[in-house]
Amino acid sequence: MSQAQQARFVISGRVQGVWYRASTQERAVGLGLTGWVRNLPDGRVEVLAQGPTDRIQALIDWCRQGPPLARVERIDVDWQPPGEPHSGFAISR
Repeated sequence: MSQAQQARFVISGRVQGVWYRASTQERAVGLGLTGWVRNLPDGRVEVLAQGPTDRIQALIDWCRQGPPLARVERIDVDWQPPGEPHSGFAISR
């Protein structure tokens, strides 16, 4: 298992109204990650994930496709040092 890390990433495309946040939360919890996912006003989705680097990368890889109705056009990833720890993985509103 790799060292704990944090990544903030923004997903562009058809990612709102297609169960993207709920599916991302389910995948992140399954990977044992903490953090949150939220819609942005401009139609994108933002994710903050904390945990082992390889598991965060697995979430990013999954987010490149997303749930069946999504159409992902781009993901911008910013790897960061671990920040304030989160408990669980929440859908922020």
